[in-house]
Amino acid sequence: MRQLAALLFAVFVVLAGCSVPFTAGNGSAGNDTAPEASPTSDEATTTPATDAAAGTASETDGSTGADSSTESSQQAVRSLADPSEDVLGWEGGYWYNESVPVAGEDGLNVTERRAVVNRTMARLERIRQLEFNQTVPVEVISREEFQQRPSSGVSGDAAPAFRTFDNTKFEGLFLIGEDENSLAVQQSNRGQNVLGYYSPTQDSIVVVSSSETPRLNRSTLAHELVHALQDQQFDLTSSNPGTREAYNSRNGLVEGDANYVQRQYDDRCGEEWSCLDFDSESADNGTSGSGSAGSSLHLGVYILSFFPYADGPGFVDAIHQQGGWEAVNALYDDLPASTEQVIHPEKYGEDAPTNVSISETSADEWSRVELDRPGRPDYAVLGQSGLTSMFAYTLYDDYNRSSTVSPREFLNGGIGGVNQTDPFNYGLNYTNGWDGDKMFVYQQRNRTGYVWKLAWDSPAEAREFVAGYEQLLAHWGGQPTGDAGNVWQVREASPFADAFSIRQEGNTVTIVNAPTVEDLDAVHDGAAS
Repeated sequence: MRQLAALLFAVFVVLAGCSVPFTAGNGSAGNDTAPEASPTSDEATTTPATDAAAGTASETDGSTGADSSTESSQQAVRSLADPSEDVLGWEGGYWYNESVPVAGEDGLNVTERRAVVNRTMARLERIRQLEFNQTVPVEVISREEFQQRPSSGVSGDAAPAFRTFDNTKFEGLFLIGEDENSLAVQQSNRGQNVLGYYSPTQDSIVVVSSSETPRLNRSTLAHELVHALQDQQFDLTSSNPGTREAYNSRNGLVEGDANYVQRQYDDRCGEEWSCLDFDSESADNGTSGSGSAGSSLHLGVYILSFFPYADGPGFVDAIHQQGGWEAVNALYDDLPASTEQVIHPEKYGEDAPTNVSISETSADEWSRVELDRPGRPDYAVLGQSGLTSMFAYTLYDDYNRSSTVSPREFLNGGIGGVNQTDPFNYGLNYTNGWDGDKMFVYQQRNRTGYVWKLAWDSPAEAREFVAGYEQLLAHWGGQPTGDAGNVWQVREASPFADAFSIRQEGNTVTIVNAPTVEDLDAVHDGAAS
């Protein structure tokens, strides 16, 4: 089973590539996952927004019709004359159906790149029914320069409290073990196959290439230009999510919109529009495929970061089907309140998550880890996308051959394998019914623990989660200890060797983690009894 799951995932990774986020707030290329924090951190960390930058090189467009706003602009489209004023479907001297003087076999020079960008902007206007307010510069930098640029929320000089908090949070998700640096793992994931990104603070697209005349990809250029259009119309820097849950929820819209439009753009190429495309340059870092197959890509972190790209387009499609582009535009003023709403669009506006509260009862020697970061709360919220990543990673880790879910449950099937546009199912039985969660991190010198409380729609949903969580503990080498049955010990050989207390009360579940069973009560009074 693990070989099949790894094969299917590897196929998808090759097809989809890795995404690089843009950071709403500071404009730097973000880290795939980033720490929970302000605009530079994980839960608010970068906006995994960008797939990779790129371009298109097209020849001529076979369509002649136009739905421009005025009769004169329709006539202009037919004659390809420049309109007297800016209209949808025309940008920078090019109509959406106008041919572009591009050879492109050796890549695109500055003049060719500008022509391609303008014509692509005109095409996106026609699809998205929104006007670009200004042209979007495209900067080309070398991979060496890209690697030297600071990354959002993952710099080497991160404060000790922030490092402790982030390490413990990813340990709590059973994604990154105690002997690893979570920020370094996220940084490594980010650096794989990055071709570019959109920077909202610089209002520009950055292409990472070994050549000053890069060979660019049609789809990724369209994707990044949609981000530029979003930024110009809705100001992407105005939203500054503070938790992983808020971050993935917001990006379910931002990335969902970009991918949804990109797919419509691709669908018109070869039918309505004639498009000449070039293969993207691949990152020259020698990595590819599945983390369990020997590369440095961490598949658990990848699954967590990929959520907005997987489920976001379906969410946007559902809203578009209900109310057209006006309804999608309205989402930017009323963001999804949870990843649950992105996974289940019918819950949008109907099922607000519970604001979970945790009573602090730790002993004096255990102190709560507090973060001195503007806009960043001193707690984590992981959400349904985080919980699903926690369970799904057991399909790909190399600790043992067991898993808590099957490939069929997590991987969406398609013709000949995995569905390339929606590969992952984040609505697992163990995570459906999520209604809110919160995690506090505690520290005693160099030892850490946490209290994680989760709310569910019903006691039955809470029990189902507990059953899955106990399987998760068993997968990572855990066994029940004591007579109560709610305390587990994970063996020393495991990357998550610790003690755990699991308590269900009605529709809530409280998980307490500590280095030893004796420490559980000190982290949260009554946890071990």
